[in-house]
Amino acid sequence: MVDLARVQKELTDCNRDKRVSGVSLSLRGDDLAHLSGTISGPIGTPYEGGTFEIDIRIPDDYPFVPPKMKFVTKVWHPNISSQNGAICLDILKDQWSPALTVKTAMLSLQALLSTPEPNDPQDAVVAQQL
Repeated sequence: MVDLARVQKELTDCNRDKRVSGVSLSLRGDDLAHLSGTISGPIGTPYEGGTFEIDIRIPDDYPFVPPKMKFVTKVWHPNISSQNGAICLDILKDQWSPALTVKTAMLSLQALLSTPEPNDPQDAVVAQQL
């Protein structure tokens, strides 16, 4: 069962400083297990000035397993599938810790836009072009 109190607290905490962090969360409908996130494109990158939507699903055993995230906004990036928005990021897989939050995962996605990892691609075509 999803820890609804934790998810609600994370939602509130994340939106408290969204102007500074460039990260925000909102509910998709009335289900705390299905969120929509937005990140601002990092300054000094080709993504600067953009706003990117992320679909977030909170699994029943969260926070012991990572949230399921994918880009809704099309992004040309070696670690993000240009076909379905799937993300290749270690903290969304085997490097997740219950000490992390949805906000820290969103900030990691924002950082990923600044520092692509073409040697561990989700989209081989983009990685090859990079």
